[in-house]
Amino acid sequence: MSGSMRNSVSAQTTRKVAILQSNYIPWKGYFDLLNSVDDFIFYDEVQYTKNDWRNRNRIKTAQGVQWLTIPVRQEQLAQKISETRVDDLGWGARHWRTLAQNYSRAAYFEQYKEQLQELYCGPNSEFLSQINQRFIRALNELLGIRTRLHSSIDFQVHGDRTARLVELVQAVGGTEYVSGPAARVYLDADQFAQAGLGLRWMSYAGYPEYPQVHGSFEHHVSVLDLLLNAGPAASRYMLSFPNQPADL
Repeated sequence: MSGSMRNSVSAQTTRKVAILQSNYIPWKGYFDLLNSVDDFIFYDEVQYTKNDWRNRNRIKTAQGVQWLTIPVRQEQLAQKISETRVDDLGWGARHWRTLAQNYSRAAYFEQYKEQLQELYCGPNSEFLSQINQRFIRALNELLGIRTRLHSSIDFQVHGDRTARLVELVQAVGGTEYVSGPAARVYLDADQFAQAGLGLRWMSYAGYPEYPQVHGSFEHHVSVLDLLLNAGPAASRYMLSFPNQPADL
């Protein structure tokens, strides 16, 4: 292949990037965003926000939807997610007991029991960011997601909110930024265009239902609910996998 042809092919190659704070056992939409890109950057060098998804998520129980929350210390108002420490190192064993009690009847609980128990009851960090990233990496493997993962701490970025995102995309060689829909209210699309980067918005519409334990169907729960109820077929109930539609 001639040099000009190689340059033409390279110019047409799209490398998609998403950037998001690490969350605790996130819902399936988080993993669909992650699976929709080539590179994903954990953006934990930003301020920790209280009563958010950083340290908690929801599961289904016989009494309804319940929060699982990692207790953390907010030692200063402007502390970063990466600086946030766990307040009680016994949280893992408690969360595992709650999950086991409420999902023991799920179709694939036994299949994933050993791996999840090790995540919860094995050695864990005192830092929330490291815990979240450890869980997300493990869940990626169980879901079959192969996206390259990075941490924003490894890059030096400057400027306003959008400028920092632009620099992070460029740092990993990205050509297109994929964002969740909530960011429409604050992202400056012109800055991406001026940098020669594409900008695409993720949509979470159209999720099919899957068999769940405990009452009426609920989409907005941890991806653990999907994994334990659907097992290896979990990707059929997500939007980012090129599979046949799930049988409803």
